[in-house]
Amino acid sequence: MEKIRILAVDDEPDNLTLIERAFNIEHKADVIKAGNGREAIDLLKLYPDTDIVLLDLNMPIMDGFKTLELIKHDENFKLIPVIVITGDSEERIKALQLGANDFLDKPYNITELKLRALTYIRVKKYNDILKTMNQTLEEKVKERTLQLQNALKSAKETEYEICLRLGKTAEFRDMETGAHIVRMSYYSQKLAELYGLSHPECELLLYASPLHDVGKIGIPDRILLKPGKLTEEEFEVMKTHTTIGGKILDKSDKYDTIRAGQIIAMEHHEKWDGTGYPNALKGDNIHIYGRIVAIADVFDALSSKRVYKSAFPLEETLSIMKNMRGRHFEPELLDLFLGNIDHFLKLRTDIPDQEQV
Repeated sequence: MEKIRILAVDDEPDNLTLIERAFNIEHKADVIKAGNGREAIDLLKLYPDTDIVLLDLNMPIMDGFKTLELIKHDENFKLIPVIVITGDSEERIKALQLGANDFLDKPYNITELKLRALTYIRVKKYNDILKTMNQTLEEKVKERTLQLQNALKSAKETEYEICLRLGKTAEFRDMETGAHIVRMSYYSQKLAELYGLSHPECELLLYASPLHDVGKIGIPDRILLKPGKLTEEEFEVMKTHTTIGGKILDKSDKYDTIRAGQIIAMEHHEKWDGTGYPNALKGDNIHIYGRIVAIADVFDALSSKRVYKSAFPLEETLSIMKNMRGRHFEPELLDLFLGNIDHFLKLRTDIPDQEQV
């Protein structure tokens, strides 16, 4: 991994020294230290390329909650991952609500802190790459006005690759197969064609649908990777992957693909009967992109093998989906899907799980 910068915020100097030593032994990280929230915000202004913040909550002058709030409401800092340190369950919930990416209980294991931090740092680096690639792409298009047609084709291919790789970042943490996001993006494109959307919109769905679960980047490992059933509280946190994805992809009006990805990330768990999340949208109030991706995503999830389940037989998969007609799925869309199932089965055969993308 390239050079990393960590901001450690704690009013206990010994804790800051312990963190600094842990990351310098192997990774030679640049660990900048603050004794309270005010110092932390000042340091972030000096070092906006900080890769992660390790934040104690109970500090003088400015506590961790206020610090977290300022970080997550600042356009320059809001995508920097924050791990909070607390031993209080109510404080954990409050911190997560304010936008914390993860937490560790006190007293924490320094090795666990290090491993979790490195995971989020990798994700941050991927996000930085995405931002740089988008900026580079925009500049290249401006430079090559005379070669506009080829530049646009290249841009579309690059957008899809970027979306696939960002989508795969979340899939990697969720232990999904790499082919899942490729298959469901082609399913979405095909269903859009059958529904009668224009060619540009069908292409847009192909490129944007891999971003549907990008918000899982922000779900703590203890919930995302839990092997058993989630508690009610854990499921509420899990559901926030829709709004996290929306925040990651917001302010994207200049980029049609990212804007479409934001819609999909926010609405692919909404249900036709209004019982979905995060906004309990109903019927046509759900964007057509969200309605299409919901069918594509569920079909691939049911019909594919996962580490925690076998693939459902086709008959059982289609039976489950038929039972969700008019409840989870728009009836007309589901009928189109089921009536043209051979198209989707061929796509499934063409993009098997073992394929690397």
